[in-house]
Amino acid sequence: MPNPLLSIIIPAYNEEDRLPDTLKQVTSFLDAQTYPAEVLVVENGSQDRTLEIAREFSQRFPYLKALHVDGRGKGLAVRYGMLQATGAYRFICDADLSMPIKEVNRFIPPELPDMDVAIASREAPGAIRYNEPLYRHLTGRFFNLVVRVLALPGLQDTQCGFKCFRGAVADEIFPLQTIDGWSFDVEVLFIARLRGYRIVEIPVPWYFSPNSKVRIMHDLYKVALDLFAIRRNAWSGRYKA
Repeated sequence: MPNPLLSIIIPAYNEEDRLPDTLKQVTSFLDAQTYPAEVLVVENGSQDRTLEIAREFSQRFPYLKALHVDGRGKGLAVRYGMLQATGAYRFICDADLSMPIKEVNRFIPPELPDMDVAIASREAPGAIRYNEPLYRHLTGRFFNLVVRVLALPGLQDTQCGFKCFRGAVADEIFPLQTIDGWSFDVEVLFIARLRGYRIVEIPVPWYFSPNSKVRIMHDLYKVALDLFAIRRNAWSGRYKA
């Protein structure tokens, strides 16, 4: 198979309940497209059948790879998948598929030409949130305020789990990523901006999942430490490697 236009990277931790339906939707979508694509499911640290399910799908769909990496953390899984991927464009896709998979085409050419980094946004004009509790929306906006003040001024939604990177950009910035946990998104976007790449926000329809694993307020202290670590890394020149 020629190098794919699109790589979809799905980090998967204890996702045996949601992963089968997600992979059915993703493979059905890709089978209907005219461009070559690949899917990389990256499992790390699961205590359930997540990896087995991914391997079962990989036997049915040659373009789907089931990968395992030792260690914990969504950031670790995403970095591994991004650097294993071969697509001209590499798309991070949360396993809950809270953004309909058909929206992926809006992140790549021809619909989005000349992109470096495109991130799904629940705040950009035209975005729609479905079924999100008020408390979740308010805590998310508070988190984004902290991110904008400390790291990424101007970006309204850094934590939506759907992001696309041009392959050459991914190959440059993901080896510099140091955070393996939840706030890795902020770090890779910070590095991309620091190195002069343009980041665009794409308004998307987004459906709240009651089974979401995000615990914004619970993890806020750790996230704050991560944000200060990002600033420290920038000051020390670590992202210039």
